[in-house]
Amino acid sequence: MNDANTNARPETHPDARQDIRHDFKQAEPRWQAEWERRGCFAVPDVPDGSQPKYYVLEMFPYPSGKIHMGHVRNYTLGDVVARYKRARGHLVMHPMGWDAFGLPAENAARERGIHPGKWTYDNIAAMRAELKRMGLSLDWAREFATCDVEYYGRQQKLFLDFLKAGLVERKESWVNWDPVDGTVLANEQVIDGRGWRSGALVEKKQLSQWFFAITKYAPDLLEALGSLDRWPDRVKTMQANWIGRSEGARVRFKLTEPVGDLAEAPAPGIHEVEVFTTRPDTLFGMSFLAVAAEHPLAAAAAARDAKAAGFVAECRRMGTSEATIEQAEKRGYDTGFRVAHPFIEGASFPVWIANFVLMEYGTGAIFGCPGHDERDLEFARQYGLGVVPVVLPPGADAASFAIGDTAYTDDGTIINSGFLNGLPTGPAKRAAIEALEARGIGTGVVNWRLRDWGVSRQRYWGCPIPVIHCEACGVQPVPAGQLPVKLPEDVDFSRPGNPLDHHPTWKHVDCPACGKPARRETDTFDTFVDSSWYFARFCSPHAEEPVTRAAVDAWLPVDQYIGGIEHAILHLLYSRFFTRAMRDTGHVSAGEPFAGLFTQGMVTHESYKAPDGTWLYPEEIERQPDGGAVLRGTSQPVTVGRVEAMSKSKRNTVDPGSIIDRYGADTARWFILSDNPPERDMEWTESGVAGAYRFTQRLFRLTAAALPGLPPPGADAGAAEGAARKLRQATHHTIAAITEALESFAFNVGVARIHEFANAIAEAEGATDPGIGAARREALEAIARLASPMMPHLAEELWSLLRPGETALVAELPWLEANPALLRAETLTLAVQVLGKLRGTIEVPVDADAATIFAQAEAEENVQRAIAGRPIRKRIHVPGRVVNFVV
Repeated sequence: MNDANTNARPETHPDARQDIRHDFKQAEPRWQAEWERRGCFAVPDVPDGSQPKYYVLEMFPYPSGKIHMGHVRNYTLGDVVARYKRARGHLVMHPMGWDAFGLPAENAARERGIHPGKWTYDNIAAMRAELKRMGLSLDWAREFATCDVEYYGRQQKLFLDFLKAGLVERKESWVNWDPVDGTVLANEQVIDGRGWRSGALVEKKQLSQWFFAITKYAPDLLEALGSLDRWPDRVKTMQANWIGRSEGARVRFKLTEPVGDLAEAPAPGIHEVEVFTTRPDTLFGMSFLAVAAEHPLAAAAAARDAKAAGFVAECRRMGTSEATIEQAEKRGYDTGFRVAHPFIEGASFPVWIANFVLMEYGTGAIFGCPGHDERDLEFARQYGLGVVPVVLPPGADAASFAIGDTAYTDDGTIINSGFLNGLPTGPAKRAAIEALEARGIGTGVVNWRLRDWGVSRQRYWGCPIPVIHCEACGVQPVPAGQLPVKLPEDVDFSRPGNPLDHHPTWKHVDCPACGKPARRETDTFDTFVDSSWYFARFCSPHAEEPVTRAAVDAWLPVDQYIGGIEHAILHLLYSRFFTRAMRDTGHVSAGEPFAGLFTQGMVTHESYKAPDGTWLYPEEIERQPDGGAVLRGTSQPVTVGRVEAMSKSKRNTVDPGSIIDRYGADTARWFILSDNPPERDMEWTESGVAGAYRFTQRLFRLTAAALPGLPPPGADAGAAEGAARKLRQATHHTIAAITEALESFAFNVGVARIHEFANAIAEAEGATDPGIGAARREALEAIARLASPMMPHLAEELWSLLRPGETALVAELPWLEANPALLRAETLTLAVQVLGKLRGTIEVPVDADAATIFAQAEAEENVQRAIAGRPIRKRIHVPGRVVNFVV
């Protein structure tokens, strides 16, 4: 245990009581230093079990160089939870790190002529300093960056364990290829068919890529969503849709004539095309079959038809994302091939290459039923293909029903479909599958939209994939004794492509199996890999292994994870996969990484445009009394735009550092919590921040001004009467209300209750009732402690004024408990009616008898006027609600 000297609190600002002003510039750094000196927020890797654990984690930031208001909101929310749970007796782990690999650093190296590592670590230092100014209760001893070799070296060990367990595969994959930069591009980096940096026409290219076998866990990933009862429903729905379980059929369509393969790869030829469909009940509505540009039939068509080859090349210049495909005009090319219908004797349909069919989904081929699929209908109308309705909506007439501009996609009764006619869509699906299986041309299957996770990236600033390629032995894992595989420092960014590819020495190694010359894998990991297990590494950040089993088993899962909805699918899904893979390779026991998830809203601000159409920063404009705005220092009018999410592109951002300089960290925290519920977007306004600052000063004055009249700490407030008892009741009602608000993430409600409580304290300032001094001390001490998760520096300052001789900090105190006796109502308000019409209200003791209540009700002035001296024939009392007089 610390001795008194170690626990001695820093002196409060000497002028604080004289000028009754909170000097946040002096106070906030002082309390931050004191928290750090005492190690208030440090926890052991392996708890001793004497306290319940609580792991709070916000999604860690990319080190761009400056924090933004989204960071302020995210980390403030997490800090409130961490401080509150710590006060409630939990051993709280609240770490911080950096998602530090990725293209921005590599681009900075190319543009600025500096090493990505220097750019990254300089940015980390700047952002760390800014975050520390916020007064976050973080265990900084656990800090790491994913570009630290101590981190990514352990990640390589995990990869090799996954490889050994059969959770990693190397296979050919279609990618977006920038031929100038010589790199794979994400779908988002393909803009109008061109590379976002080089402007070169992007090509679809097949490359050998490394994949994590996430599809092996698809059923479990879907089913386990039902157990995540502290996740938002919309996030679980988004994940379920991404995993995409669907029941349907695989149907083999026979080509009317076999198609020979390419000349350079002679083979027996292509005799059939396999399609997966969730709507086998609509097979009679078929009018075409479409394949992806990468399908073997497309390749066969391109080999013999220059126009087909041109269309395939055009398709390969599109992005591969579903969003890109859906937004593009539906275009196709008729190959001249035809397929036989599985049920209609003698019927055949054309095979098209279509730009909306993706090789990565299903089989890379679809059958088109325009009557009942919006995309198919758009394509059919474009090329004059048939549209046959085969599902009749309820109440429609089969003789007159036709498809107009919109496909009918709901359930109904099957028509125009031979043996399926008259069946509802559900039974029709089963009947169609049975018929396909009986004919040996199809089978009922469960299909998954989820695809294995391609993790290869052709760039330098990432974790090297720890394998070696040998011409004699094939792919060999790097021996454990040679880990970590470190990135070389001496790289050249003047040439396009991946610097690891053209490094003179780094990639040249001996094969670990045969000793012959071989080469390292020059691809690095997708940065989603880095962020898919960092939460586990935080449990034992200095371990020689990826994790210490005792530590992760003690701390995981994360009790409360906080971050943006934009990560609802990939990051969370990949983290769920990684946790399962780590469990199955013996690293952790947990199956899910995050027991609780909270997705906060965005911070928004008005946007402004100068007369020349350029965007302006808020500090560049001056608001006018009429609500308009002008360019600062001029009379030039400024266009005030919509309130929307803060973004660098529209310059509607506010620098958190400048807000802390002007108002203090507690003001920024208080305002960020006070506006909307935290799951909604909130608007950042100068007037709102100024109002938050005024409240911090008011709270300080309320306390400092009361000090001379307060009894010593611990004074008995039990005999309070009148205003004193009313203040004590307000204190304990506030304790209960703030506790409920923090438990339910209703932080804005907690802020409102603190405001109300401050008003109640102020209203009691002139009271002289017995016990008022002790009640006032109790209230002032309570408001300091209740506000501490939200305004921790001010709370410490107030506590040091109220308890100058104590050594304990507010950060070390337990949470207040409300006295049940003071929560019970002592009076109640009753409505008083005369002949059923409301005439007034009375306040009576909760235990008042009927006679007392009737007497008080009759004495009420408005009631007497309504009775007007008439005799009361009947008195009615509904306990707790109303009194009624019948005259």
